[in-house]
Amino acid sequence: MRQRRLIALAAACVVIAVAMFIPTHIVRGQNSAASAPVNNRRPPAPGPIYNPYPPGILPIDLDSELARVLAEVDLIEARAIARWQALTPPTLGNQPPILENTGTEAIEIIGELMNYDHNISPKRNVACASCHMPYVAFSGPIPSVNLTMIAYPGTEHFRAGKRTAQRYSYAPFFPVLQYNQSEGLFFGGNFWDSRATGYKLRNPDAEQSQGPPVDTQEMGFPDTACIVFRLSQSAYRSLFEQIWGADSFAIEWPFDVERICRTPGGASVFGTDLMPVHLSTEDRTKSNNDYDHWAQSLDAYEQSQEVSAFSSKFDAWLENKYTFTADEAAGYALFNGKGNCNSCHVDGRGTTLTSSQTDTSTQPGGQPIFSCFGSANEGLPLNPRDAFFYQTTPDPFGFTANPLGFGYRDLGLGTFLRSGFGTWASPNATWRQYAPTVDGQMQVSSARNAALAPPQCTGGTEAPGPYFQKEFFHNGYIKSLKQLVHFYNTRDESGFAFDVTSGHCPAGKTERVDCWPRPEVKNNIDMTTGKLGLTDTEENQIVAFLQTLSDGYLRPYSNSDTFTGQCRTGGTAATQGNDSLIPTPPLPPCAPEVCGLTPLPTMPIP
Repeated sequence: MRQRRLIALAAACVVIAVAMFIPTHIVRGQNSAASAPVNNRRPPAPGPIYNPYPPGILPIDLDSELARVLAEVDLIEARAIARWQALTPPTLGNQPPILENTGTEAIEIIGELMNYDHNISPKRNVACASCHMPYVAFSGPIPSVNLTMIAYPGTEHFRAGKRTAQRYSYAPFFPVLQYNQSEGLFFGGNFWDSRATGYKLRNPDAEQSQGPPVDTQEMGFPDTACIVFRLSQSAYRSLFEQIWGADSFAIEWPFDVERICRTPGGASVFGTDLMPVHLSTEDRTKSNNDYDHWAQSLDAYEQSQEVSAFSSKFDAWLENKYTFTADEAAGYALFNGKGNCNSCHVDGRGTTLTSSQTDTSTQPGGQPIFSCFGSANEGLPLNPRDAFFYQTTPDPFGFTANPLGFGYRDLGLGTFLRSGFGTWASPNATWRQYAPTVDGQMQVSSARNAALAPPQCTGGTEAPGPYFQKEFFHNGYIKSLKQLVHFYNTRDESGFAFDVTSGHCPAGKTERVDCWPRPEVKNNIDMTTGKLGLTDTEENQIVAFLQTLSDGYLRPYSNSDTFTGQCRTGGTAATQGNDSLIPTPPLPPCAPEVCGLTPLPTMPIP
């Protein structure tokens, strides 16, 4: 018996000794079990909930709505897989190498598959599409979130970002961020603050898609290599390799890569390590290249007619296939004239300044994007419903998203140019000097699809509906297109503008109707709006025209039929969302981490 025990002990020692000499990297990715394609559709069991919010910030239906959207995501992903399986594979030929015949569709399909894959998040519970669904032009798909917490929860519940989910559609057409010295203005970039400049890929839309996967508040990976690792495990790995190279995933992954990639970014366990997946220099280069290909694939999908469709009534009108109604025609004239919308949301045609003028110009260079590709500060009030303000305590991973609390102010492009709190580092030091001239400015998004809503919500975005509750501008303060036009029209009118914060309008006044609280950032406000002199009827006519910019008229808008939630009814567009107003707490001064960075704002920001 003793001899047997000694033999067993000796064998165990040999195993331990051998294990000590096993390298920390497993075999090349193409042959490893860790990189074999898997199709794990079930998110792991939920962990501790992070809830630093006072009552009323998180909507009561949040869990069920997140589950509803995830089921819709799975449905569209299944459609994308079927589309891929039906595709005739492209043939590689030519010099330079070209995927002949179906190469365009192949790269669009892989971008689509990536967009709807919720394995591309640490807990496999969030896809890109979780915050960007087609039935609302790839913006926020949960009405109650749009009404309350503004930003969408990420993989770690319930961390959330600080801004609304921007629409994908037409974003690919924004140019690389540049400073126009003759005009003294910035043009281009992606994201509300233009931080996806396109400096490296020369494509802001592609670079934008590289942000959310490693944003602590969104998909939340701690390292871009985690996305590449999950891609190497995906059901569509072979398509990626067909497009981007057979050895794309020939990477030696560390033994602990799965554990690292299951942990959300910002976790205290990572300390200051920005690349916790420890790769060799060669493999890090390969991983970075794969991540660039991830971005280019998603951009291909967003540029496609699946997303940026140019299929609206307006596009039909350009082709003489649609005749505007009287209100739509009047709204278009106001859009180009008295309403002054065309100064930023450019239609690329002529400008008619009076009702007696007729626009007989033709459309140059194809369909217009309805953006000047610039940025502007429209003077939006601070929105106290924004979940970001309340994330002042550590979550279960020891991460605090916003230690500044209500001392945070969103300076938009100005903060980015200073490489400040809550944004990316600027790739261009010469831009920093211009930061005070752009404080508070946010990207002028395309007006296209602002009104797009699920087809069963026949009232679109407007009460009494049935309507789909959207949120407008970067902080979601505006809740309907009627309010949006009314804000542009009356923001600075005597009897409408008050030196109060949201939730504190004077007695007898109704917020968003005849009371606009003071701007969050008063510097650099766009003064071409604010006193437009539009009548109530004229405001409604502009809304009618904006509704002609929704895709789906010339042909169905792809996957817009997948909404399984409930439309809302009741109320009026003028007071839409007023039942969700909450009082802004007493505000501390703007934190030095935001307003104390040089060069300082031209005026102090309270």
